[in-house]
Amino acid sequence: MSTVSRFCVQSLHRSLKSSHSSRTLSCLQPVAATATSYSPRLALTQDTTTSILTQSCIARRSSTMQSVKNTIAENMGKIVPGHELAPKDSQFSLDQVPDLTGKVAIVTGGSEGIGYGVTHTLLSHNVSKLFIISLSDDIASDATNAIAKELGEDVAKRVEWLKCDLSDWEAVGKLAFQITDKTDRIDILINNAARGIMTQQFNKDGVDLHMAVNHIGHVVLTSHLLPLLKKTASSDSKVRIVNLASNAHQSAPKDVKFESLDELNKDLGPNGQYGRSKLAAILYSKYLARHLVPSNPHILVNATHPGVVDTRQSTEHIHEAFPLGGYAMSVGLQPFKKTQFEGAVSTMYAATVTDKSGQYICPPAIVEQGSEQANDDALGERLMDLTWKIVREKTKSQSADKGCPFKES
Repeated sequence: MSTVSRFCVQSLHRSLKSSHSSRTLSCLQPVAATATSYSPRLALTQDTTTSILTQSCIARRSSTMQSVKNTIAENMGKIVPGHELAPKDSQFSLDQVPDLTGKVAIVTGGSEGIGYGVTHTLLSHNVSKLFIISLSDDIASDATNAIAKELGEDVAKRVEWLKCDLSDWEAVGKLAFQITDKTDRIDILINNAARGIMTQQFNKDGVDLHMAVNHIGHVVLTSHLLPLLKKTASSDSKVRIVNLASNAHQSAPKDVKFESLDELNKDLGPNGQYGRSKLAAILYSKYLARHLVPSNPHILVNATHPGVVDTRQSTEHIHEAFPLGGYAMSVGLQPFKKTQFEGAVSTMYAATVTDKSGQYICPPAIVEQGSEQANDDALGERLMDLTWKIVREKTKSQSADKGCPFKES
């Protein structure tokens, strides 16, 4: 079973199991209470106890049902009414994205899939300038044509496509400087690009490609852009950094320690490699919330889960890791996958609306705790210490000396 299938099943199982034993006990207690001998005072006590316990039982049942609804809302779309099942205080739709006139945004991997859903939404809400970092010229060209056709030529002119391989950290550092030469502000940074559920490969520096792209590349980019992000931030102009994570972070092995490059390069299998990189996205977001935000309160940093989305990863790339099973999983899940726009909802909430930091936000705007590992600050500190060490050893020019990873304490 792939990660996308597994975390849907596991989430539903946990939702149903979590309160079963306590719910059964509290529901039986009122019956036991009424079996004692009668007295007016005791009857009053019994009635009160029965009422309280009955209400508790109902509340727990309601909580369990809402957990199930949340799991559906967070992961499914299309034929399922997904987002409508979320609690009222966690509802959000792309129609609620505020006007972004005057704002400048950066989206990595913004030319397809979830990234394109984000790109399209930013532009349709009047973002003034949008830098999109993409590896494929063809995919970027297709996206440009789609934007021009759907939103107009004038809107397409607000986009600047920048080609870069996020696993090449020196190139990422140079690209960041190019961006800061082109704009005097950055309001939104969305670190979306990712290597999906695929077999292990390595970048040119001999580092696991999942971690090299999904985590370290984004750390290098963010670190180089932080001076301008900090300059942009003010009480009247919040700056928001969003790191795309996933509920697949729960597939990271329980013995992950982030202590050495050898550990990082250990083959964990497609699910494990991907899950660990998404765990890193959450840990990095919380790391910045601890070290950056206290002294820069107008910068907000969060991680998001998009759901199970209809992308090339889930329809094509999955076959690289699972030649036979991938086809069955992609076809079987197809009716339940979110569209690229549904998959963009939680990220757009984090990128334009929330006033919180250090959260893990699931569709549409549900704040979840994530796994125990995702809340391990010591693990996050080790991750970032290792990240800094790897970048320092593997790069020979600006990347290591310009604040990678940024730490302000």
